[in-house]
Amino acid sequence: MADPDGNVARAVKLETATISDALDRLGIVGQCYGIKGRDPDFRMAGRAFTMRCGPNSTPPGTVGDYIDDVPEGAVVVIDNHGRTDATIWGDILTEIAHRRRLAGTVIDGVSRDVHLCRTLGYPIFSLDHWMRTGKDRVQVEEMNCVVAIGGARVGPGDILVGDPDGVIVIPHEHEEAVLAAAEEIEAAEDSIRAAVRGGMRLDEARRQFKYHSLQTRKDAE
Repeated sequence: MADPDGNVARAVKLETATISDALDRLGIVGQCYGIKGRDPDFRMAGRAFTMRCGPNSTPPGTVGDYIDDVPEGAVVVIDNHGRTDATIWGDILTEIAHRRRLAGTVIDGVSRDVHLCRTLGYPIFSLDHWMRTGKDRVQVEEMNCVVAIGGARVGPGDILVGDPDGVIVIPHEHEEAVLAAAEEIEAAEDSIRAAVRGGMRLDEARRQFKYHSLQTRKDAE
């Protein structure tokens, strides 16, 4: 997926913890609660290709025929309503997604065949992993729609960032404000670390670079 404004490239340089503080400052909920990498070293950033799933109908629907339509560099975002008794992603999808150079997959639910995503280094973030198939249990209901992932709203084209701390979403309409705030917070924290390494007391460095107000709501300052 193209990055004409360079915002995905900006986002990939930031930690989710820093972006989380920026979201708090702006009063935006973007932290995807409970969503974790299937490998603790997984990192990703890209724009969302969203879908919402539900219980299977009769005759049964499908869970994976969309994958060839996902653009390179996108993050597959699957809202399975937190369902953990049946998977929605497995090794065939992992192999194709990796070959197509997708940025990663985020699931409000579970995945399986974890060995392959770890072997390939393909980032999958989900609530958990388990082996029971979703075939004839789960189906895709809608694509390119607004979904909920770990309590956070995700729209098509929103930026998602994942790292060892979890997954965060940057809403498209607030990208510039969130990224600018996160970059400011990162610069302040880097300055604190540099000052302490140079011999300054931590409390003094925090006062000097306004550490305690970095994530304070703007309208509260």
